[in-house]
Amino acid sequence: MRFGEFDYKRPDMKSLGERFEEKLDRLVNAEGAEEQNRAIEEINLLRREFESMSQICYIRHTIDTKDSYYENEQNFFDENEPVYEGLISKYYKAILGSSFKEDLKDRWGAQLFRLAEKSVKVFSEEIVEDLIEENRLATRYTKVLASAQIEFGGRKRTLSEMKPFQMDSDRRVRKAANDAKYAFMCGNGDDFDDIFDKLVKVRTRMARRLGYDNFVQMGYDRMQRTDYDAEMVASYRESIRRHITPLAVKIKERQRKRLGIEKLFNYDEQIFYMGGNAKPIGDHDFLVEKAREMYRDLSKETGDFFDFMIENELMSLRSLPGKSPGGYCTYISKYSSPFIFSNFNGTTDDVDVLTHEAGHAFQTYMSRKYLLLEYNFPTLEACEIHSMSMEFLTWPWMENFFGDDADKYRYGHLSHALMFIPYGAAVDEFQHTVYEKPDASPSERRRMWRETEMKYLPYLDYGDNDYLNSGGFWHQQGHIFKNPFYYIDYTLAQVCAFQFWLNAEKSRQEAWAAYAGLCGLGGSRSFLELVEAAGLESPFKEEVFESVAGHIDDWLGNAVFDFL
Repeated sequence: MRFGEFDYKRPDMKSLGERFEEKLDRLVNAEGAEEQNRAIEEINLLRREFESMSQICYIRHTIDTKDSYYENEQNFFDENEPVYEGLISKYYKAILGSSFKEDLKDRWGAQLFRLAEKSVKVFSEEIVEDLIEENRLATRYTKVLASAQIEFGGRKRTLSEMKPFQMDSDRRVRKAANDAKYAFMCGNGDDFDDIFDKLVKVRTRMARRLGYDNFVQMGYDRMQRTDYDAEMVASYRESIRRHITPLAVKIKERQRKRLGIEKLFNYDEQIFYMGGNAKPIGDHDFLVEKAREMYRDLSKETGDFFDFMIENELMSLRSLPGKSPGGYCTYISKYSSPFIFSNFNGTTDDVDVLTHEAGHAFQTYMSRKYLLLEYNFPTLEACEIHSMSMEFLTWPWMENFFGDDADKYRYGHLSHALMFIPYGAAVDEFQHTVYEKPDASPSERRRMWRETEMKYLPYLDYGDNDYLNSGGFWHQQGHIFKNPFYYIDYTLAQVCAFQFWLNAEKSRQEAWAAYAGLCGLGGSRSFLELVEAAGLESPFKEEVFESVAGHIDDWLGNAVFDFL
């Protein structure tokens, strides 16, 4: 069934609540584990219906934020998902309090109960109105970004459509595009600050109502982190500052010399070579077809998966007016279907989508056998292993997309992946600081960002851009607004992806087998358990940083290409 044929019907919350409570009563009053198992199965079928409608609505709303029907439907979910979350909290309390809990663990695995323990901590009927307000603010933020109509090059453009100009080989064009983009961001800066200020306050209020000192630990519990804590993450960030930041500085200096410029400004950072970055050699249809060839070559599983995505129209990749910026992958459990959303812009980003988001989608495709919704996706730091590793495991096919510039792409891809890690650490530390000091003013938050940015990214130079120099860059980072503390996850996964890259250099067959096996486990284990199952080292070990940084430095330093 094609995505356009997926049925959407607004859930009847009264009926859902009654049916849910009925099955919950059966679960609580069951006289044996088997009866409870049947009740769990039935509850999960109800959950599939509600969550699938939520995802279909979200996809259609983000494809066209100007569509009033799905805008109203998104508002409905913003208001009612906290009510639904209350039902899930009751379900989790029921299985945690079961007299047959050990039997249930044998049937469903221990991870379900770990996740349930975290979830019940972060919900109470007392905070439902706050959760609704949080959803409204996140939707408001998305609409502001999607409203961008930036006059450039003779017509109005979205934020996504500005990206190619920011990567132009002509430095004057890059600077002009950069200035135009950030003029839009600056013009909406007060609105971004207001939205975020309200988000910090509502999240802090929720945390205190639930007995937390501040939102930090509540944020960790909402992310369902079961085998590491804020102290471990702080130590991890320090490892990044010691081992990765110096290498990023070295890479930036090489970039400056390659570009033949006296000073590397932020508008130069997106371009790696004087003659311009690698660019895909075809349009949307060409790239999708080349991706199909690649995935058929890679393995039978990936071939079947990508055929399924194309034949059922489970990708929206073109950039369109009113479309939400960015990209994501989600999963519609009712139809056992992943969905990939993006905004093609004619840059390397387009190919990254066809590997990164396809990595997420392939994982859900491989783990669609799980009835439990908790196991369709793992926790988010584990999710990103699949996406970031797929980027590297598909390196041998980059000629499909870039022709003679494939090596240029690989060099830039590896450099960018390494340099992303300190940025991810800066985003994470900024969020810790913000929620530890929730009464800070918007101007103080901008200063916090600028100080944190310079700690991890000391090479940054914004030139004469007052908005960025005052600490406004983070306004465009949607995770900070919509998914608090979801960013260090990318860096943890990147360290794991680098290990897959190194393992594939030794044995592509063994690396792929480990990767496919990891995807098949879905979310049935915790992050560090999944890392171990894939034969990888924990990214919390400092020696892993030393090894990874050393190998990347050697590869980049020893590369001999004409474009260098």
